[in-house]
Amino acid sequence: MKLMKTALRTVAAAAIVAGTTATAFAAEVTLTMHQFLPEQANVPRDVLEVWAKKIEEESNGRIEVEHFGSMSLGGKPPELIGQLEDGIADVVWTVAGYTPGRFPQAEVFELPFMMTNAEATSRAYWEYAEANMFDTDYKTFKPIALWVHGPGLIHSKDPIVSVADLNGVKLRAPTRVTNKMFSELGATPVGMPVPAVPEALSKGVIDATVIPWEVTGMLKVPELVTNHTTFPGASLYTTAFIFGMNKDKYDSLPDDLKAVIDNNSGADVSAWAGKIMEGADTSSYEFAKERGNNIIELSDDQVAEWKAAAASQETDWVEEMNGKGFDGQALLDQAKSLIAKYSN
Repeated sequence: MKLMKTALRTVAAAAIVAGTTATAFAAEVTLTMHQFLPEQANVPRDVLEVWAKKIEEESNGRIEVEHFGSMSLGGKPPELIGQLEDGIADVVWTVAGYTPGRFPQAEVFELPFMMTNAEATSRAYWEYAEANMFDTDYKTFKPIALWVHGPGLIHSKDPIVSVADLNGVKLRAPTRVTNKMFSELGATPVGMPVPAVPEALSKGVIDATVIPWEVTGMLKVPELVTNHTTFPGASLYTTAFIFGMNKDKYDSLPDDLKAVIDNNSGADVSAWAGKIMEGADTSSYEFAKERGNNIIELSDDQVAEWKAAAASQETDWVEEMNGKGFDGQALLDQAKSLIAKYSN
């Protein structure tokens, strides 16, 4: 009888401990995270999932993040910002330029030959946005991180070496700024979100696309085209990304959970995400190289030709920004200064 009582006490104590532990680690908040790429792609896997796990761990399990990739909550990539603002998703990752004209000040980082590397430029992007955009362009949500991808390049069915080789080429570009640049360089831009690229290439809707190396493997681009035009020591373009949280959802959190989100937001997170994204370029580059694809490395003189041809894009952008009530030259100078500051 004594042994039975002892056993019952032990079981009861274990149940109390188990119940207490379960309560302590039960999720109090569930965040839905929505984005446009498959969850196994580099950024979702190596940036978004890592961020989500940190949030869960640092909140002792009180925050749970449910990841929905490939637009599985519905809608199309250009609708992600609207979904964030409406609370359909609590957290989203998207391209600023998927909503053309919505975030004009971010476009400065997408101008030709602006960026140096993704880590430095992403840190510059955050500081620039904090100074200029948090109370304007980005005021409807809470920015978590803002970054850019690694050096942009051209992937094409036929070799592209000189600017003249773009004439008549149906080319997919990601944003208003890049579409404008390629149009004025002679291509026929075709705007579309990046998940649509493989089908567009295979069906001949486009002849070429501009995307960073890191996503080409997942999209099977090296299997659909055989030419890749690179700009050694320079970046033809880059793309500005937004990783943000619904303001009402953030405001509803207790202060200690807000602190968890805050501790995983900002310039350091932005720079880390940019570095991770650019770091993933290498394996996709090697894959294309192993396939025997034609990797065209432009000479300094050839890059200079492209720079000269694209130089008017800065002047045009400044004028456009002035027309929107901004000081375009001041924004351009500030972005360049910040990129230089963090690149040294």
